[in-house]
Amino acid sequence: MAEQITYRRVYEETSPQDGKRVLVDRVWPRGMRKEDAHLDEWLRDVAPSSELRKWYSHEPSRFTEFRRRYLAELRDAGHREAAGHLHDLAAHDKVMLLTATKDVDHSQAAVLAEWLAKKR
Repeated sequence: MAEQITYRRVYEETSPQDGKRVLVDRVWPRGMRKEDAHLDEWLRDVAPSSELRKWYSHEPSRFTEFRRRYLAELRDAGHREAAGHLHDLAAHDKVMLLTATKDVDHSQAAVLAEWLAKKR
């Protein structure tokens, strides 16, 4: 596995140390032009389902349950291919997981970073 899997907001400045920049949101970040995102990939299908995202509504008190449900989703047929592709990227390169979420520590990017680190 690559040495580093990190995450942050897509709106923050890019860095040469980012590695592969992967957006892990289902919807495009508000106000962000595609050319300004400097993405290597946009993996919509690794993002939480619309139903889970709406249920969670970025309520930190729901994060533990969100995390449990999201990890279960990563194993389902709708997410499996994208999750496998992300795992392959992380096996060969540094990966910067990007999200538009303000509270990145309570986001799918944080869950994915932990999930990828455990798969080493």
